[in-house]
Amino acid sequence: MLKTAVIPFLVSAGLLAVTPFAQAAAPVSLVFCSEGSPAGFDPGQYTTGTDFDASAETVFNRLSQFARGGSTVTPGLATSWDVSPDGLTYTFHLREGVKFHTTDYFKPTREFNADDVLFTFNRMLDKDMPFRKAYPTEFPYFTDMGMNENITKLEKIDDHTVKFTLKTVDAAFIQNMAMPFASIQSAEYADKLLKAGTPQDINQKPIGTGPFVFSKYQKDAQIRYKGNKDYWKPEDVKIDNLIFAITTDASVRMQKLKKNECQVTAYPRPADIKPLEEDKALKMPNQPGFNLGYISYNVTHKPLDNVKVRQALDMAVDKQQIINAVYQGAGQLAVNAMPPTQWSYDTTIKDAAYNPEKAKELLKEAGVKEGTEIQLWAMPVQRPYNPNAKLMAEMLQSDWAKIGIKAKIVSYEWGEYIKRAHNGETDAMLIGWSGDNGDPDNWLGTLFGCDAVNGNNFGKWCDADFDKLIKAAKATPDQAKRTELYKQAQHRLKDQVPMTPIAHSTVYQPMRANVTDFKISPLGLNSFYGVGISN
Repeated sequence: MLKTAVIPFLVSAGLLAVTPFAQAAAPVSLVFCSEGSPAGFDPGQYTTGTDFDASAETVFNRLSQFARGGSTVTPGLATSWDVSPDGLTYTFHLREGVKFHTTDYFKPTREFNADDVLFTFNRMLDKDMPFRKAYPTEFPYFTDMGMNENITKLEKIDDHTVKFTLKTVDAAFIQNMAMPFASIQSAEYADKLLKAGTPQDINQKPIGTGPFVFSKYQKDAQIRYKGNKDYWKPEDVKIDNLIFAITTDASVRMQKLKKNECQVTAYPRPADIKPLEEDKALKMPNQPGFNLGYISYNVTHKPLDNVKVRQALDMAVDKQQIINAVYQGAGQLAVNAMPPTQWSYDTTIKDAAYNPEKAKELLKEAGVKEGTEIQLWAMPVQRPYNPNAKLMAEMLQSDWAKIGIKAKIVSYEWGEYIKRAHNGETDAMLIGWSGDNGDPDNWLGTLFGCDAVNGNNFGKWCDADFDKLIKAAKATPDQAKRTELYKQAQHRLKDQVPMTPIAHSTVYQPMRANVTDFKISPLGLNSFYGVGISN
């Protein structure tokens, strides 16, 4: 009897002891080998994918959002919106029950509401608002698109309804509101920072409503996030721990991926693509890139202020050699300032033929002496549109030497590179773009419009005829009419040569075979909501 009494008891006790552990799922962690350190975590301040990946795609949401892996707009923090018949008023109906993140540096006392929308956009609209005065900063994307001028009124109708009034029709307004710069901040958190005298912490200790909660950042090393257990769309949070392992060297990223030290990695070198595709432990989805790598010419610097000089530099570039050496079969030669898959792309535009002798003649006509030196800036990081800026710069240096131009190659850390470029310090620079919203204005207006000369218009090119065309197109709801205007603008841009388009690259996304539901974004972002790891 003693045995029969004791043994069941021990078994039962054992079952009681192990059951909670047996049922509890092990935490799911995913390491992303990213290519560079973000400049900060306030999406409104920045324009690069490196910054957006680390903030907008993890910590924050927007009123409207793009469907994962596409450019279709879906509801976000707004469940729906109404547009007035004249196209000038947008009324957003806000999602209820959305919680801001709770961290060791902030604990919200209320849920998301209209006050947060007003704070987010008033900070970009009003330089005299207290928070903006306490923490002066610029919002280049917002101003590049002229939204600071076009939004004339922002009203709180009630706690869950806000209304935007525009000066002129903006055919891409809903798409623009889904872009990273429009990420919604917490007004309550901003008020706490303002009272504490630390408003700059909004850029270093972010608080949002997004699928991941910011935990820790070590520059040039790592960023750590926790899965948001209170996320309003719980099915999108399949990862408990998300780590960005900042790894600038592409070969090191690939080694880490093969060793399973990271499960997803950014931007493989073209030479690594075939070996990665052959590795059975990995998978390598790919798709044509909605991107453009190009040379920007600063038209405020001599001799680049002369269109003949820009024409000379343009026709002296041996693009095909660059495609072969830099992109190694993973790039398509670019002719226009947007990819061929963008609606309104003008197929009638052709490149000037590669002609060093003609280029020499143009430089002579412009009075440029042989041996004239210019700076050529080369990006320190890989981007979807340029897998090897250093090699590209060296090839351009060689091409331009053949026409008597000495190009001095310059580079800076990525954040500094962009900051100095915004300040107009460049002569010629390598840069590029991945489309953000599927609209032509995101290329022609954001990169070359007059409103963008202090932002992404690194060439500081402001052409009245071009600007008139793109602004008329943006204010026209009819897509056929918009297409015609954008085609005229593309011709004007090609004639004036503020840039030389080089390539559209194919985007490859290496990852471990057990990563589930990762979708390549046509907008050049790396998003981990909805992504999981299978056993």
